[in-house]
Amino acid sequence: MKRKLSEELQMKLDNLPTRPGVYIFKDRLGRILYVGKAKVLRNRVRSYFQASRNEGPKLARLVSRIADVETIVTDSEVEALVLENNLIKEYKPRYNVNLKDDKSYPYIRVTNEPYPRVFATRRVVRDGSRYFGPYTDAGALRELLKTVQKIFPIRTCNLKLTDEAISAGKFKVCLDYHIKRCAGPCEGYIDRESYNELVEYVVDFIEGRDQRLVEQLQAKMKQLSAELRFEEAARIRDVLRSVERFQQRQKMVSTDLIDRDVVAGAVDVTDACAVIFKIREGRVVGRLHFQLSARLGDSLADVLNAFVNQYYLRTDFVPPEILVPVELQDQSSLVTWLREKKGIETSIRTPQDEDETKLVRMCQRNAELVLEEIKLQRLSSEEYVAKSVEALQRDLRLPKPPKRIEAFDISNIQGKHATASVVCFVNGRPHKSDYRKLRIRTGGPDDFAMMAEAVERHYRRAVEEKRPLPDLILIDGGKGQISAARSALERVGLKDIPLIGLAKRLDEVYFPGVPEPQNLPKGSPSLRLLQRVRDESHRFAVTYHRLLRSKRALESELSEIPGVGEKRLRALIETFGSVRSLAQASVDDIRQVPGIPKKVAEQIWEHFHRGSRAEKHVGVVAARKNVPEQREKPSASVGEEETDSAHAEAALQTSQPETQ
Repeated sequence: MKRKLSEELQMKLDNLPTRPGVYIFKDRLGRILYVGKAKVLRNRVRSYFQASRNEGPKLARLVSRIADVETIVTDSEVEALVLENNLIKEYKPRYNVNLKDDKSYPYIRVTNEPYPRVFATRRVVRDGSRYFGPYTDAGALRELLKTVQKIFPIRTCNLKLTDEAISAGKFKVCLDYHIKRCAGPCEGYIDRESYNELVEYVVDFIEGRDQRLVEQLQAKMKQLSAELRFEEAARIRDVLRSVERFQQRQKMVSTDLIDRDVVAGAVDVTDACAVIFKIREGRVVGRLHFQLSARLGDSLADVLNAFVNQYYLRTDFVPPEILVPVELQDQSSLVTWLREKKGIETSIRTPQDEDETKLVRMCQRNAELVLEEIKLQRLSSEEYVAKSVEALQRDLRLPKPPKRIEAFDISNIQGKHATASVVCFVNGRPHKSDYRKLRIRTGGPDDFAMMAEAVERHYRRAVEEKRPLPDLILIDGGKGQISAARSALERVGLKDIPLIGLAKRLDEVYFPGVPEPQNLPKGSPSLRLLQRVRDESHRFAVTYHRLLRSKRALESELSEIPGVGEKRLRALIETFGSVRSLAQASVDDIRQVPGIPKKVAEQIWEHFHRGSRAEKHVGVVAARKNVPEQREKPSASVGEEETDSAHAEAALQTSQPETQ
């Protein structure tokens, strides 16, 4: 079904250029929803609004929110690709696949100095320094640098070494020189040319080109030996042995000794990740994984296309081959850009033989495992915000995600045995250790006063005990209950906490001071979350109300029996809990209660089984066994739900009026 467009948007669509470039979709508030590139902007952008287009859930949602479109014309599709990635990195649009937290990944930096340093950094400075990474595993990065420092005697100090300063004798060697961790360039124990040659060995080692490094070291060692420079040759020999020991820990996966990256990914609804296996000279020398923000309906090809573009446009080293499990939409544009702008000849392709297919499958399995690990870590993280909580923040326009929601409900029968429940949900899940129940002290059937009492008592105590306060308070009721709760919060000094009410019949949302209720989309995650919280508070309130009412009824019954004092009464209530349970008990069952002798047990049993009283209790119990149990409807009002149970309970009680 074709969407009806505003005149302004339709005019922009009619006047789109036919050049390559980037298009930007915005919502009615001017927020960027999506950034895309096109070879022909007019054709690409207008295709989103065609009635014949087969829309998935993500695309349908995107199109429904588009209120404005902007375009940036470029000279070629390759330039559009680069501009698209820069804009995605800058604005992180909601409907694009984004590489998460890429700024926080560390790199290895080889400085642009006469005597370069090698260290880890998270800040990229374009001063001629070389960068390798990013590394998603900081622990693996530290281990690599530790290995580099053990094998190669390069400096770790921050001295500004120049040939003039060294000749002037401004510096002295440190402990690293004496323990053979540094070649001592600060005092001229190694010349500039030899030191930079050592740094190039380090670069080859970091990039995983170990075999070439071994060949270079062997040639260098032989050369030094031939020149009778045995001390220097011995130092190269030690480096060579360390590199060879390191090689033995690496897995050989190919005999063609080619450098390549194997890229794979995994997608699960709105979660996605990408994994890169770095293969250098036929060996796996490292694995990188990246978490991606995807949208419902994104395919593996969509995710990998976005990831490959974003990753290889930013990294300094690109191997001659990149293997991917599926064909990518923009791979030819990316290859062209890398060749023209970076002078790198590479190919992006799918597996072509059995060995390459096995490599990609191995990488794919790793991606699936990494995605499961990311999801588990996210669920246990305090920073994680559930999708339903994010949706609730958006739909209610709250200042922050309501990770902690507390809900109130009142249960009573015409003001008698009134109870209140407070349930707590954290990140969309029940947090039962923070549930609370209250006996209402307000007399008479005044729901508004009862709600005000429950809210004020709960939060006054929460403030005194310095307990966590909610991000959202949900009241089971309408305008009256909301107004009473707002007044109670003001008395406690918590008027800034967002407060809403949820009516039972139509699931309408009430806001304080707003006369008309608001409707959330039926079946939306936000409404379902509110319903779960409301229903749980209702269940908890009704359960406590019934327990309290049963205890009061049992107290009323037992107060008539001779020999049942306060202690025995409390023991019987703790054991049986209700009139029905005690009426069904035998004399031996009653005698098992601590402090109840045989004579008193017989009196209690006779009280429930003599004459018409026996017919009353046993008959109702038998009737309940024969009548199918009615399933409780959480969304029913308290008054409606309690009426039927009240009639049944009344049959179990004495004919005397109920006492409070």
